Amino acid sequence: MRETHLRQGRQTVKLGLIKVIHDLFPEETLKTSYSIQEGVFCNLAGSVLSIREVKQIELRLNEWVKADSPIALLCKKDGYYQYQVGDVIVKAIYPAYTDTSLVEPFTIIPFSYGFIVDFGDIDKGATKPLVPPYKLSSAFEKNQIWLKNIGIQLVGDVNAYIREGNSLALLSIAEALHEKEIADIADIILQQRRALRILLIAGPSSSGKTSFAQRLSTQLQVNGLKPVLLSLDNYFVNREDTPIDAEGNYDFDCLEALDLPYLQDQLLRLIDGETVETPIFDFVTGTRKKETKTLNVGPSEILLMEGIHALNPKLVSNINRSYIYKIYVSALGGLNIDLMSRLPTTEMRLIRRIVRDERCRGAAPEKTMVQWPGVRRGEYKNIFTFQEEADVMFNSSLLYEMNALRPFAEAALKQIGDDSSYLEARDRLLNLLTFFEPMEITKVPFNSILREFVGGSMYFNEK
Repeated sequence: MRETHLRQGRQTVKLGLIKVIHDLFPEETLKTSYSIQEGVFCNLAGSVLSIREVKQIELRLNEWVKADSPIALLCKKDGYYQYQVGDVIVKAIYPAYTDTSLVEPFTIIPFSYGFIVDFGDIDKGATKPLVPPYKLSSAFEKNQIWLKNIGIQLVGDVNAYIREGNSLALLSIAEALHEKEIADIADIILQQRRALRILLIAGPSSSGKTSFAQRLSTQLQVNGLKPVLLSLDNYFVNREDTPIDAEGNYDFDCLEALDLPYLQDQLLRLIDGETVETPIFDFVTGTRKKETKTLNVGPSEILLMEGIHALNPKLVSNINRSYIYKIYVSALGGLNIDLMSRLPTTEMRLIRRIVRDERCRGAAPEKTMVQWPGVRRGEYKNIFTFQEEADVMFNSSLLYEMNALRPFAEAALKQIGDDSSYLEARDRLLNLLTFFEPMEITKVPFNSILREFVGGSMYFNEK
């Protein structure tokens, strides 16, 4: 499965959008800000767009597509593909079609001070409207305000810190933000401790959920509230009862792979102060063990669960919502390479995973890439759909992380040979990494989320 944000038909829409913005607002610059499921939020770097102006953009872009407007690939230079789009020269990190008849169907939706270019599954007859991502937008905007306050907007600003020998200052700022955000979440939970009984944490792959959960637990204990961990993995149904996917394989990621009635019954009993015998699942035999684990949640304790389904309302449908606090963790990013070229968060998470799998788990990059399409399908189905259910969102990305990951990622990716079926993916990621000045990791704290991927984390037993 080709990554949705890399599809050339979508990149062509972006070229046309830049051309249309240039024609309608010649004094303005388009900024592509952040992804929203199958779309991306865009705005003008210097002003707010009205609904009327957004509709005008959509009309002109559709006209541009239907007119079979000329696009020419001029060259590839300094990591960019350079296109001639009418009278405009456009630089793009990813390739696009030069034939507008090949663009993917899209709609443009007014949102906040800009608009969402939504691809969805329009070409497949999707009828569900895009859920306005107000909480995601709020999390992103909070990060943008912070970046503005510290005088950083683009990747080049981070590179300048490193080249000037100020990487430690950059690292300290980024890690301090994480510590503050986690402490703030712990404080909110403390304020609501009379009602709250369960914390649920979810996020896509390689978001740093485990490190986040550990650091949140520490902050909660500072506040006098002890987390009691309950693993959703122990509530899997026996292997023989696991649902089968369309390809005939066990579908461990679907909600039905969990014994929901059993889980929900035990959660209710724990909330009521009872002591329960929680299950232990044996992943070797694919069955529940005879042994159990005794669990009780006292007055100064709170239940903490992390898992792919943690934001799905069906997981705890029998429990009063006021008892539950949901946290969405993801590498939401925030830095652009340039105003019109964002750093795709999916690429960031894939690089995180490649580095972690190779460095900490001994898995070759090609194996990670083989698994990635299935991981992405599960994210769309089980996580992104429910992200607006969260009470709070935590942005696990770090200002300096791509710079710190670069040496590890390059070493891993270069293991992929020129005869590999993942040659294109290798070269794409290696090209992306060239935009980041390499950075040493010796000063990265051992509790940093980055340590979950580069090794040396205090939260993992690494061999």
